[in-house]
Amino acid sequence: MIIMVVDGQGGGMGKSIIEKLKPVLGPENKLIAIGTNSIATSNMIKAGADKAATGENAIKVNAVKADIILGSIGIISSNSMFGELSHEMARAISESPAEKILIPIKRCGIYVVGVDIDSMPKMIDEAVNTCVNVINKRNVNNCAGSDIFGF
Repeated sequence: MIIMVVDGQGGGMGKSIIEKLKPVLGPENKLIAIGTNSIATSNMIKAGADKAATGENAIKVNAVKADIILGSIGIISSNSMFGELSHEMARAISESPAEKILIPIKRCGIYVVGVDIDSMPKMIDEAVNTCVNVINKRNVNNCAGSDIFGF
C-alpha cells in the first residue's frame, strides 16, 4: 500500500506521523511524504519516509496513486495553512480515491463538532492507529478474494 502523508509549515505533524507509523508498517507498505514546502518535506524525510516530494504537482501526481492519505483537515480546504495549500492541491486530495485520515486541528479555520478535543500527540496516535486498521482491513479483504471495490 502507498500511504501519503501531507504536511506544511515545518512538517512537525507529518514528522510525528511518520515516526510513529514507520515502525508498525511492513515492508510492503510505502510511506510517501509530500510537503507543501521544502522544510516540511525535509523534516518528514528525516523521520523515515520512503520517498518524498514537495509542492502542488507532487500532491496532484501522488494523490491518485495513494491508498491512504494522512494530514490535517486543512489538506482538503483551498488556501489553508496560511495559503500554502492551493485549490488544485485540495482538489487533488479531496477527489483522490484514497482513504483519508484527517486530524481536526483548528488552525485551518475548520471546526469539527462532536470530536473530543485532545492533544496533538493523542490525535496523531489515533490517526496512526486508524491507518493501521485500514491497512489490516484491506489486507483481510484482499485475502478473502474480494473484487477491486472491496465487496
